Amino acid sequence: MSRAALAVALKQQATALGFAAVGIAAVPAGPRLALRTAALQRWLEAGHQGSMAWMSDPRRRAVETLLPGVRSLLAVGLSYYVATERAPGSLAVARYGWGRDYHRVIDGRLRRLGRWLEAEAPGTGWRACVDSAPLLDKAWAEEAGLGWIGKNGNLIHRQHGSWLLLGHLLTTLDLPADHPAEPLCGSCSRCLEACPTGALPEPFVVDARHCLAFHTIENRDSELPEPITAAMGPWVAGCDICQDVCPWNQQHLESSTDPEVQPRPWLLNLRPETALAWDDATWDEHLRASALRRIKPWMWRRNLRAAAAGKANGCP
Repeated sequence: MSRAALAVALKQQATALGFAAVGIAAVPAGPRLALRTAALQRWLEAGHQGSMAWMSDPRRRAVETLLPGVRSLLAVGLSYYVATERAPGSLAVARYGWGRDYHRVIDGRLRRLGRWLEAEAPGTGWRACVDSAPLLDKAWAEEAGLGWIGKNGNLIHRQHGSWLLLGHLLTTLDLPADHPAEPLCGSCSRCLEACPTGALPEPFVVDARHCLAFHTIENRDSELPEPITAAMGPWVAGCDICQDVCPWNQQHLESSTDPEVQPRPWLLNLRPETALAWDDATWDEHLRASALRRIKPWMWRRNLRAAAAGKANGCP
């Protein structure tokens, strides 16, 4: 099989595994990737990563360290948009956490792709990466043509909006690359204006120190900062505000039928008085195989108390 035919077949295999968007980038990449890498360094120097020290891993700036001899990268996007909403008055959980842990889902499917590729081209080296790997995942997805990085820092696809979970298959095969995506945010600034905590101080910059998602998921302090508590509204696990207001997410979107991203029913009708009564065993049962397990039981209770206090004080 020629390299061009192999690239086509690889994308077909990825689509058959349920990925909604696929594309290939060459390694080394074009000039835009260098600009994204420089932007990462400026972001780190400004302290926007907060306590996420792993973001400074030097391997994030050199894909070759993740797979010696890498020549190509297959980027994939798993749609997690499901056309349903939470019950009125319930607490809010970011959509990415509604279904099964996407790290497991994407990693398992990428490994199947890697084994298929190795069978088609014996001796091929490969490595599966999800966002827990030190890789500029959004920048590489942009390079592979999946979409562009929007002003809210999320990758945006023309048909699927920003509701894509990303994965990458690195390979030592030299495969023909797709064209990088072109940015289509234009003059829109809805995401910057909608953020209730000012976590988007300028286009394409997310300051984790002011982000509701960071504080509800990554902050290990016993209490949340007062400005975060005052602004969190119903959000107790992540935040989708900057995505909800994006025009690319307000077009008609195809609802995913993938069983792995379907919401657990309790997430759509989460009440503080109920969830605060969970013991650790109940927490473990409800969040089994969930990406939300990163929020430990005491953090859940902290977030729930903060949201309940805000509601009692008249916050939306």
